Amino acid sequence: MELSEYQEHAVSTAVYPKEQALPYLALGLAGEAAEVANKVKKILRGDYDDDPEKAEEALYNISMELGDTLWYIAVLASELGSNLNSVASANVAKLAARKKLNTLKGSGDDR
Repeated sequence: MELSEYQEHAVSTAVYPKEQALPYLALGLAGEAAEVANKVKKILRGDYDDDPEKAEEALYNISMELGDTLWYIAVLASELGSNLNSVASANVAKLAARKKLNTLKGSGDDR
């Protein structure tokens, strides 16, 4: 599936208060990202060390949460008048430039 195709589908399933679109979507994205982080934390803590089946289930659940995160990214991009293809292309270009300048590590937007 192409990113633009996914974005169209995501937008077609979006239900939220349009007058609060940006804060609603940003908070939803933060919430889903936190769910990913929380599931990873439990793996790091060793919650599934004694049960390989539960460990596999945890990895699957993380991928499902990543899908929810992607949904919020896609719909938020649409609200901002952008598309995922452009977002992804711009990010690849930015990272390539940072790699060329040997500034992949570090902090700040202007590396």
